[in-house]
This record gives sequence, structure tokens and C-alpha cells, in this order.
Amino acid sequence: MYRPSDYPELNGKEPDWVQSEREMFKEHRDKNADGKLDKDEMRDWIMPVGFDHADAEAKHLVASADDDKDGKLSAEEIIAHYDTFVGSQATDYGEQLQKHDPSDL
Repeated sequence: MYRPSDYPELNGKEPDWVQSEREMFKEHRDKNADGKLDKDEMRDWIMPVGFDHADAEAKHLVASADDDKDGKLSAEEIIAHYDTFVGSQATDYGEQLQKHDPSDL
């Protein structure tokens, strides 16, 4: 959430990311141009047609944790990047990891 008080160094000017989000909202998300997101617009933003969330998250996890860049994740790489997997959106794997002590893995 944008709060001007979080950016005192900008003297009231909005950060670039806020303007970018406003443009994305207007040009891509608010399809009926009413200034608000209805349930269909929200669904299309969260679950775009043709976008494979699991594939994208899997690629993200490999790219983030594949230290030796062999295209595969070893147990050591997964453990070394524990926090990345705890926050994973691909499955509830992150939720399951939070229930265990990492030393037990």
C-alpha cells in the first residue's frame, strides 16, 4: 500500500512504481473503465487466461535456488533456500515446511 509518509524524500511526488500501477490498473485491469475492479476483472488479474501459475512458480523456484545452474535442484540447494520454498505459491509445500523443523528435513 502506498502511503506518502513512507517516502518523505519525494516531497509529495509519487514513486515511479505507484504511477506504473495506476497505468496497469487503467489500461489492463479495469476493463469496463468504471474505476473499480469487479469480480470478473479481479479473477482475470489473479488467474489470467492461458497463464500457468504452477509452471511459472516452478521456473521461479529453480531459477532462485539452482546455485550450480544445472537445471535441477539438489536437496542441499532446497535446504539452502528454505525461505524461498516456505513462501512458494506453487503448492502448499511452503505451508507444510512451516510445520517442520528444517533440521528434520
